[in-house]
Parts: sequence; structure tokens; C-alpha cells
Amino acid sequence: MKVIFVFLMLISSCLFAFTESLLSPDGKIKVLLDIDKNVAYSVEFNGKKILDFSKVNLKINKDRVVQNFEISKIFKSSVNEKYTPIIPVKTSKICDNYNEIKIIFKNKLGLIFRAYNDGIAYRWFSNIKGNIKIYDELVEYSFMKDYNLWFPEDESFYTHQEKKYKYMKLSDIDDKKMSYSGVLINMDEGVKVFLTEADLYSYPGIYFTGDASEKYKLKGIFPHYPLETEQTSDRDVKILKRADFIAEVEGKRFYPWRVMIITAEDGKLVESQMIWKLAKPCSYKDVDWIKPGKVAWDWWNALNIYGVDFKSGINTETYKYYIDFAAKNGLEYILLDEGWYDLKDVMKVKDSVDLQEIIEYAKSKNVGVVLWVTWKALYDKIDTALAWFEKLGVKGIKVDFMQRDDQQMVDYYWNVARKAFKHHLIVDFHGAYQPKGLRRTFPNVLTREGVLGLEHSKWDVTVDPEHNVTIPFTRMVCGPMDFTPGGMRNATKKDFSPIFDNPMVLGTRCHQLAMFVVFESPLQMLADSPSRYMSEKDALDFLSVVPTVWDTTIVLDAKVSDYIIVARKNGNKWFLAGMTDWSSRTFEIDLSFLPEDGDYLLDLWRDGINADRIAIDYKRISKIVNKRIKLKIDFAPGGGFVAILRHL
Repeated sequence: MKVIFVFLMLISSCLFAFTESLLSPDGKIKVLLDIDKNVAYSVEFNGKKILDFSKVNLKINKDRVVQNFEISKIFKSSVNEKYTPIIPVKTSKICDNYNEIKIIFKNKLGLIFRAYNDGIAYRWFSNIKGNIKIYDELVEYSFMKDYNLWFPEDESFYTHQEKKYKYMKLSDIDDKKMSYSGVLINMDEGVKVFLTEADLYSYPGIYFTGDASEKYKLKGIFPHYPLETEQTSDRDVKILKRADFIAEVEGKRFYPWRVMIITAEDGKLVESQMIWKLAKPCSYKDVDWIKPGKVAWDWWNALNIYGVDFKSGINTETYKYYIDFAAKNGLEYILLDEGWYDLKDVMKVKDSVDLQEIIEYAKSKNVGVVLWVTWKALYDKIDTALAWFEKLGVKGIKVDFMQRDDQQMVDYYWNVARKAFKHHLIVDFHGAYQPKGLRRTFPNVLTREGVLGLEHSKWDVTVDPEHNVTIPFTRMVCGPMDFTPGGMRNATKKDFSPIFDNPMVLGTRCHQLAMFVVFESPLQMLADSPSRYMSEKDALDFLSVVPTVWDTTIVLDAKVSDYIIVARKNGNKWFLAGMTDWSSRTFEIDLSFLPEDGDYLLDLWRDGINADRIAIDYKRISKIVNKRIKLKIDFAPGGGFVAILRHL
């Protein structure tokens, strides 16, 4: 149901200061706008100010920001409607409920503010003939106190966006430190504020830095437009010279949403759909071909299969083995990662790989083939390559090593998504900036990296249980993340060692299994070797049935960087999962969320009694439960659990 009330106020002049407030539908969030020579806003939550007046502006003149904000018109509206997402990452229905104010200025700029029950967002728009240059955008967040925050500090705009979230104080962040979006602020009384952006197109991504003149302020900075580049390898294109502007755009357009997700419950960060709701809707009708699913992946496990009569490696026989494994265990795809083609030419397949035979064999087993490509090799032959992939019967592409989000590269993402859609190819972006809503506009973009994921366990110790229970509240708030879970060589902190070709993972077996429910990715990798999975029947019993999209998501209990317990429903089954940091914990999980009375069959995988010493230790239990039961589960350090509930 959609209900819209529109009010129009004509303002003859605005020589005086103008103030206006905007409330969220539930009245808990209040935005106060102050417009004079400048535009500023503040935010209250539950009656307390959480953001002091912060300026916003566009710099469309080279030497100064806009200073004439005489108001022409103001529109107010309220929206309450439901959508059915093409790919139901969290839920099969999405409620879009907000109040909005739209202000049109006489200088041909405009500003939109929206207030949702879980946050606020604003964006600029312009109505200027021809192309214009944006030299900068003023984005400020002036906080009331020296709060702590989770800050993915980075060194430059040339980045995979795979940093650890540092827990630090606002006063520690000066104008020499920077991070990509988003960042999570930890306020008083458990209030959290997540800062990011949405509906990014033909414009650079935002980064955050401090302000030397004000300790508790974050401000936005942007990579400037590239003028000169140099290709230094098959995948690396470095910026040699940048322009003095951040973007050159059409003068009639909307600019990215600046987003603040606000909540007093950590779990609501995981449940938030704001980034999707703020993105541009999909305009295509032909979407039935887009299929989420699980993937048998080769690169992380270094194609280490065993118990076979051929030499494993990048060859046709090995990929057929992956196909057989996928077909036997209900996996929708296999991925041919780096090595299947000559890195200088995406059209030149290695002699050891018969790509057509592999694809035909996969088709006979009802398994799709996804191909990894470097972004530059694809860029050089994008139209020819994508048409060839479609003709061969390829189902998708994994595009890697972009490492930038200036306007030029953001345009590349949109170009790949659009052209891949035309050729019925799903897309996984790696070496990528974090999601900003593209998956709604192009639902064939199923997932992306932009996360410190499991691949790092091959060479360092950064991906540990504490990190794993931080990213659901930070990186995952932005959208699906290709973390690539599923490692079976589980290790305690003292036993772990990074081994590139035979990798371990930190935390317990059940901690890894839980990732397939806790971590959202419609295209979900199984990182370990098929041979190893086939020797772990209990784990494979779960991995073969766990879905990758959900009808319902409920976070039952959560605390950022400490633990998370989530329930998700797909069809007629409920999947429960929990993960903890390096602290052992005991939880009583209330099953009252179950919608139906009667009995349920519970199939549970939990940490074994010795999982604190031997991380592979687990116990599998089946029993009858109902919605009045409280399920007591012990978590080992770095532990977790998964469960499937079937109504009897």
C-alpha cells in the first residue's frame, strides 16, 4: 500500500534564516534543518541530540562553495509501501516507510532529506543545462562527544577496501587519517550510528577523515577524477595525475545519498534495508534467469583435490571433478578462478583447459560455470568477451582488482553490470569498493568483496573470530559480501599458521558453518576443497541444504565485535546460527519467534566439549522442540553453532 501526502509551499524570498524539522514515521528520529547563507542540519534520537549542526554543500564553482540558498519551493511527503525484491537477500518483502522534505533553491540546486525509523539520508540534485564539474562536496558529521568508533583506516584511494575495523576515538582521527565508508559510531546508551552512502553512480565514492580544527568531527573527502593512468601489471592500473575536480556530470541529475543508520539495538544494523531502499529500482522485466546459489570454488584451496587418478591443477579433469561435487551436493555453480586464461588476453584459454567441454559437462549436470577475469582484461574486450561467454553458455563473471572508486571506475561498474545483464551473466565484483545499492538497479550483481575475507587466512592472522563478529554490523550493513566461508582446517589461536596452499582458519568448525547463515551473499562460495568436504559428511549435510537468500531475517541477540545470533527462514525451514569472538559464552536461545505451534525437528551442529583445544571438535544433535523451548548452547572461544528447524 502506498500513501503519499504532498504539501507545496511557495517562498517568495528567503532573506531570513529558515528552519524546518522532519520526523521519522515513529517519531523517534528528528532532523532539524537550518538554511541561511549555508545549509546545515542536526539530528536527534529518542529526544537527545546525537549530531550537532553539520554543514552540507556542493562546490560547482572552482573557487568557492555555493553561498546563495534562497528557497523557491518546498515539498513534503510521506511514503509507506512494500516491495518484492528480485533477489531477497534478507527478506522476501521490504517495507519502505519514510517522511521526506524536498527543497528547491533558486540557484538551480535542490536538497532532499528523508527520515526513516532506522535512520536518515539526504542527497543533492541539480537542474542545470549541459555538463558541469563538481569540484568538491561538503559533507560533515559534527558529533557531540568523543565517541568511540569502528574505523576501517586506509592509506590511499587506491584500495581493495579490505582493512580491519579499528576501534578508536573520534579525537584520534585527524586530517591525516582516512577510511572508506562505512564507519560505525558507538554512542552513549548503546546507540549506534552507521555512516555510508547509497545510489552511487557516475560520481566518486566517499571517504572519511578528521578535522584538525574540530576534534569530534568527521568530514567527507573524495578521489579526484583521473587524468593520466599507467598499467603496471595485468591487473594494476595506477593513477599518475588527477584533475582539480571530483566529477564531471550532467547538470540535471541526483547525487548520492549520504546515509546515517541509527539504532539502539545492534541487531537492527544487520536487519536494516536502507541502502537497498535508497538505490535506483531495476528497470528490467526479464529477470527470471538470475539465479542465486552456492559455488564450488577452486582458488582458496589451491585446487588441492585428492584420491583421484589424474594430476590436479588448472585442467579440464580437475574442473570436471568440481562439477561432479557440485552436482552431487546441490551446488548451483563452479568458479574457474585465476589461471584458466592467458592474463594478457581474456579470449585466450590455456591449453590445459577445454572451456567448451567443461561448460557442456556442467550443463549436463545442471551446474553453471562462472569465470574469473581481471577488470582490465575484460575492459579491453568487454563487448566481444561477454558475447562470447554468453554463446559458450557461461552463467557469470567474477571481475577482480579494480581497487578504485573514482568517477571513472564507478562508471566501469555500471557498464559491466549493464552489459552483463544484456548477456544474461551474473556478476561478482572483487578487489572492489563496498556496495552502494547497485544490486537493486542491476540484480544480476549478486555479491561483491570489499571485505577482509577468508582469503587472508592464507597469509596472515587478521581474519579471526573477533573480526568475524564485527563485519555483520559494519561491512555487511552496506550489502552482500563475498567473504568466501567454509574452511575445514579449523584451528585455535595457538595452533594456527598461515599456509598459502593448504590454508587453516581461525575458530571452530561450527564458527565456519555459522557463516553460511550469518553472512549474506546470494552467491556464496564454498572455499575448501571438494575432497575435504566429502570426508566431512556432517558438515556437508548442512552445506548442501543451506540456502543463500531468505524470506525472513530476525537477529535474536547481538553485540558488535562480541557475538551474533540470527534466525533466517527460507521456504518452510528455519536456519539458526550463532558466532562468538574469542570469549566462550553460553546462551539460552528463545524459540518463541517460530510462527506456528506444534513440534519442530531440530538438527543442531554445535561446538564439541573439546573445541577450545581442538577446533574441529563438534557435536551433532537431533531432537524435537517447540516455540516454548529455550535452547541452551555453549560456545567455545571462537565458536558457534548452526541449526535447521523443520515443522512437523
